[in-house]
Amino acid sequence: MNKMGRVAVIKTDSVDVLADYRKLLELINYKSILDFGKETIVKLNLSWTKYFPACSSQPWQVEGVAKTLVEDGFPVDLLVPVENKTVVTDPIKGAANNLWLPVLKKYGLGFTPLTKVEWVVYDFKEKLLKLNDIFPEGIQIPKMYIGKQIVHLPTVKTHGHSTTTGAIKNSFGGLLKEVRHYAHKYMHEVLVDLMIMQKELHPSILAVMDGTVCGDGAGPRTMTPHSKNIILASADSVAIDSIAAKLMGFDPLSIPYIRMCHERGLGIGDPSKIEILGYDISGENFGFQTKRSFVIWGDQLLRKGSLRFLEKIALHSPLVVWAPLASNIYHDWLWYPTVGKGIIRKYSKTEWGQLFQKYQKY
Repeated sequence: MNKMGRVAVIKTDSVDVLADYRKLLELINYKSILDFGKETIVKLNLSWTKYFPACSSQPWQVEGVAKTLVEDGFPVDLLVPVENKTVVTDPIKGAANNLWLPVLKKYGLGFTPLTKVEWVVYDFKEKLLKLNDIFPEGIQIPKMYIGKQIVHLPTVKTHGHSTTTGAIKNSFGGLLKEVRHYAHKYMHEVLVDLMIMQKELHPSILAVMDGTVCGDGAGPRTMTPHSKNIILASADSVAIDSIAAKLMGFDPLSIPYIRMCHERGLGIGDPSKIEILGYDISGENFGFQTKRSFVIWGDQLLRKGSLRFLEKIALHSPLVVWAPLASNIYHDWLWYPTVGKGIIRKYSKTEWGQLFQKYQKY
């Protein structure tokens, strides 16, 4: 059976979401994708150390996947949940704030910050578009990734650098080290590189995407969350990102990284050529629009805009420490306590906000 170009989609609710994640995985026939006898990385998605709706992997998403795999007999010692650090996120604090840790513990699973594992320079056989130029000294990846299956747990949301973000972008946080922000200037080409790299590294890839609450606007953090009650799964990262983009209201092939991946045969990006299993999405259009946060706007101004003459000194010298500091001040000290808290209060009254509060009691 051809696993490419097939995306399973299910409409769910906060009562049945765990059972629906099982239905979703069975619909995509996940047992034909994953080998129960091989070590498998579970790549979580942390876009903010703090919890914000649609920003990072949801606790019910983590539980829905973990519960299904463990109950079906996947050895817990072969499942390795991981996440990495960025200059503005902390994986250990993020795993606690997003309530992953109690869920993982419930199913006998640990959590591995990628800052604690060995990284090695890997010489990729296929020519990459940009990453070899960005990291001329060699591309370092986690040694544990080599030859391992991987399960990605992204969410449906917009992104100021890449229009949308999903399964492909989730690999950005695992395959590149903390300094991966250097890749922002060529984001779409880098995402293509990441698909090329994954095809070489992983014998199997499964993406399980949460769209119960989706993020609109200035993603991946300062967004407006919308309850959409949709979950998706696919062995084709390009196809699932294409369908997520279509659901959000974008033309997937107008998004450079999806189009380039499709043209290079890295997956199916043309939604007319993707088989949808389950829920009929033909009537769905979220009407989302990508915006840029103050931080991403400033970043792009320095890397590609009118201030690019300052890029080297501002972003590629010891003075670069100002950038994460500015990001933390804006996101954590200004936006989150004011605008963000108001959004969270409103969200807490929704079915998903109430479910999150139940997870806080784990």
